Amino acid sequence: MPGTSQLLIHPIRDVTIVNFRDASILDALQVQQIGEELFELVDVKDRRKLILDFSEVKFLSSSALGVLVTLRKKSDAIKGQVLLCGMRPELRKIFKITNLEKLFQFFDNEERALNSLGLSTAG
Repeated sequence: MPGTSQLLIHPIRDVTIVNFRDASILDALQVQQIGEELFELVDVKDRRKLILDFSEVKFLSSSALGVLVTLRKKSDAIKGQVLLCGMRPELRKIFKITNLEKLFQFFDNEERALNSLGLSTAG
């Protein structure tokens, strides 16, 4: 699927919300493309506040976890934040088992993540 974005990206003021198009993020090429798109937000577009919404994601590969760790490091380098929301319990468990839970803040949904950054979805 070269040329087709794997992500739905929409900004709300200075926050960038990222939704994933696919329920399964397992394929190596797909993971690589997602990584490139996410890294571009930080490296090129200088987006400092990212909310990654996993509400549509059911499966995640270990290489996808690596992309998230790299994204977090890149974001830290520009004093940014990466928040995760909408994650299913079975995916959240992977973060706990791998000790990656300590690297990220988790929220039930986009609204709560936005609230934590001082933005409201109302009005």
